[in-house]
Amino acid sequence: MTVRTETHGETLVVTIDRPEARNAVNPEMATALFETFTAFDRDDNHKVAVLTGVPGAFCAGFDLKHAAGGMDERWYAAHELDAGFDDPRAHPSKGPMGPTRLLLSKPVIAAISGPAVAGGMELALWCDLRVMEASAYMGVYCRRWGVPLIDGGTVRLPRIVGHGRAMDLILTGRKVEAEECLSIGLANRLCADGEALATALELADELARFPQACMRADRLSAISQWSLDPAPALVGEWKSAETFRAEGVSGAARFAAGKGRSGDFGEI
Repeated sequence: MTVRTETHGETLVVTIDRPEARNAVNPEMATALFETFTAFDRDDNHKVAVLTGVPGAFCAGFDLKHAAGGMDERWYAAHELDAGFDDPRAHPSKGPMGPTRLLLSKPVIAAISGPAVAGGMELALWCDLRVMEASAYMGVYCRRWGVPLIDGGTVRLPRIVGHGRAMDLILTGRKVEAEECLSIGLANRLCADGEALATALELADELARFPQACMRADRLSAISQWSLDPAPALVGEWKSAETFRAEGVSGAARFAAGKGRSGDFGEI
């Protein structure tokens, strides 16, 4: 099995398990990843997902050995996007790497060991947060082989690190070590080698503790505002007021009763 799942509390761990190919993704694996994450989004038992690879490799991108045999027209047609693709929530579409065109309602954390390069980097960019081991690295390695970024890399990378830095990485295809990833915002956390999954699970547990409707509303507003001018973005943000009715009033009552005083959030 090249994509496997397991549950840790309220977190779903999705593991790419193809070490002989450094976790390169072929079309069958892309479909498995897409179906796994769409199922995760529908599953009320899981609040957060962690995407990871076997130790020493997050994902080396799309399987170029498979691509070398030629991609038939059905593959191109299956991934075609047109102007009608304007709401990924209403019309979920599979990307070449699998879930990269999905807009889920719940957060996903990447736990990165070893390379997250080419399409593997695009998978990491699709995630909301990225935890990297000290020896892990990213890079647009597909630059060397004439393979473009078609899983959101040219869209998400500039939004995460800024246009100038993104152009440096996209045009040169150079290796980006974990420390640099942290310094430019590509990584959110660094950890010792062998600790990416454990660190990501700790972070996932932290997210799972919060009132979920509020957190998800803020997440969606932050993602959706990119395509909007400030005024309609503020209109969209105000929709989150509905979650105040559901969660905010009771949360304010807990605070008024003494929870969270002096920065103690052990019981929220």
